[in-house]
Amino acid sequence: MAKTLVKPGSPRSAVVTGGARGIGRAIAIELLGRGYDVVVTDVDAAGAEATAHEIGASLGMGLDVTDPAANREVAARACEIAPLGAWVCNAGVATDGDLTSLSIDQVRLMVDVNVLGVMWGVRAAADVFRNQATEGVKGGEIGILASLSSHAPVPGLSVYAATKAAVLSLATSVAAEVHADKVRVHAICPDGVATAMVDGFDVNGGAREILAAGVMLTPAQVASELVGMFGTRRVYKTLPAWRGVIGRTASLSPAVAVRVDPLMRKVGARRLRKAGLR
Repeated sequence: MAKTLVKPGSPRSAVVTGGARGIGRAIAIELLGRGYDVVVTDVDAAGAEATAHEIGASLGMGLDVTDPAANREVAARACEIAPLGAWVCNAGVATDGDLTSLSIDQVRLMVDVNVLGVMWGVRAAADVFRNQATEGVKGGEIGILASLSSHAPVPGLSVYAATKAAVLSLATSVAAEVHADKVRVHAICPDGVATAMVDGFDVNGGAREILAAGVMLTPAQVASELVGMFGTRRVYKTLPAWRGVIGRTASLSPAVAVRVDPLMRKVGARRLRKAGLR
């Protein structure tokens, strides 16, 4: 049974970015189950409001994570509900394709949302946690959605993988920076997750083949594992763990990974055909 992180009578609020659907929605539900007053945010304001209403969250509102001031405004709104207890940087975008095939706008959007958006969210949360500490409300949790691709070469998702490697590195560094304030940082690095984002990838492309060759997780599995790290000192976790070992090994030997890549694509293509997707 999942432990309760918020004591009865002492509620804390929690913010989830990109929470209108998919992994973000699952995280919001997981946090609600653990006693948080949840604020669901998304660039799709109507979607965030609808999800908040459907799952019983305290508030749903629009948020462009690439706007530093907007992140601070959301943090302030959350604090009006209850002292901030958790902030989850889930919002992310991905466009499949080789680096040279992506448009400038596509590359910039991934970097702006997946990297800068996380940085602005972490800054907003960390500042609130530090200010609350002066008022006797200590500690807090910061969650970050990274990816298995942060550990290994992923042809066809090179820009996306680079952004996820960046935020995993950010998590490990910031965890040390805020440790003295009793703020804990956690990143989750899942393999493929069954979401609309993945469904939007070209079914005949290399990215879908690589994902199909791995393990497809559910949003609920990712949410449970990420929030399950709250209250612990664990900084990051890879799902499943054995895929993380393979990924890090490939990163240490990229020349070998280049040779293995065609074999992985064949496995993925075969699975896609078996599933009737090709």
